[in-house]
Amino acid sequence: MPSVTAAAARKDGLRLSAPSEYARILRKAHEATISGRPDPHIPQSLLESWQRSLALGINPERHSPVRRHEVEDARKLGAGHPLAPVMPALTQLLADETPDGRHLLIVTDHLGEVLWRVGSSHALRQADSLEFVEGADWSESGIGTNAISEALITGAPAQLLSAEHLVRSHHEWACTASPIRDPHSNRILGILDVSGPIDSVTPDSLRMVRCAVRLAEELLRSARPHAPHTVPASADPTGAVKGTTATLKLNLLGDTPTAEVDGGGRLPLTLRRAEILALLASRSSGWSAEELAFHLHGEDGAAASVRTEMHRIRAVLGKVLEANPYRFAAGLTVITDVSTVTEHLRKARIAEALQAYSAPLLVRSGNLAIEILREELNAAVSASVRASGDPDLILQWGSSDVGADDFEALAAARAAAGDDPRLGMLQARMARREREFRA
Repeated sequence: MPSVTAAAARKDGLRLSAPSEYARILRKAHEATISGRPDPHIPQSLLESWQRSLALGINPERHSPVRRHEVEDARKLGAGHPLAPVMPALTQLLADETPDGRHLLIVTDHLGEVLWRVGSSHALRQADSLEFVEGADWSESGIGTNAISEALITGAPAQLLSAEHLVRSHHEWACTASPIRDPHSNRILGILDVSGPIDSVTPDSLRMVRCAVRLAEELLRSARPHAPHTVPASADPTGAVKGTTATLKLNLLGDTPTAEVDGGGRLPLTLRRAEILALLASRSSGWSAEELAFHLHGEDGAAASVRTEMHRIRAVLGKVLEANPYRFAAGLTVITDVSTVTEHLRKARIAEALQAYSAPLLVRSGNLAIEILREELNAAVSASVRASGDPDLILQWGSSDVGADDFEALAAARAAAGDDPRLGMLQARMARREREFRA
């Protein structure tokens, strides 16, 4: 009997009429493609998603999703999410919590983080084995190709069966997903997904998900007819943010960098991604991938590694970046705690600058480019404080952790403070620091 290709099986209707047989055929195509012998009948869009996922470091043999939050924290986020009011209706329409229930109702936020999952105890245990839980990131960069990631990327309904998923441990599953949009702004609020064993999918699965999305969007329209929900701005295919109200706030001072998109909760950043964002914020003209690779990794830096990190940043923050060169998207207002300090300095608001300058820039970073930015900021604050001639400000600066090594400030404090009793404590601290440096 001649072999049947994945494309032929899809065309012949096996995908939904005989999903187990279709899965067997597709696994062979998956095996060939992952082994470096791409099956020419794998749909191009699916192949491109696999390639992107692999470039992001997803391991098809065994990969656990990125965890954005602990389960309880994700549930708290869900309670305050714009989609929370429609969850009872979605649960009633699509969930099956009976003892024999086989599929799960999943709802994520606009970045692919699972906020709700509803199903039988058996279905939930199966999902636990895949870490398909609240707080897990099911975007492309979080877990590789799946229906949720496809719906996020295309902005349209998606259905993936078996080995259409990149990660092998998902090959026993069928998933149908669709975006839920704010009916006023058209922005994606989250993704509705129904997942279960391969043989649980039916020709009606996609239709039911689409109907549930229409219901959710109509309920949102009726509930708040004049107040669009707040989520990060949507983007066009080039990555440019639509509209002019989107805001990205970066917290880069100290050792726990975070980002906030359109007033949302603080999202943790890895040190590498924080370094990239700090460099982007330092130069409005943008950076080429090669320039960033050199500044981040030295002469051995590869542009491909930078592009991979850019994909991951977009997965966490939305499409806030433009490429060629890399820079923040047009129409996006970017505020950093660094720019807050420098703006106070420019306007001679020294007391406010000191209050905002709580810690050095990315203190855990040993990257030379970041160290230069860190020293520039510290020097600017120091010079402004000393130039103010204000004894209180100078003493405040010299007594702080960031100003502790500023011996010039001590000299300025002596000249400005006279017999101020606070000067003795500062002098003792400076003497101790001198002894430590000499040791």
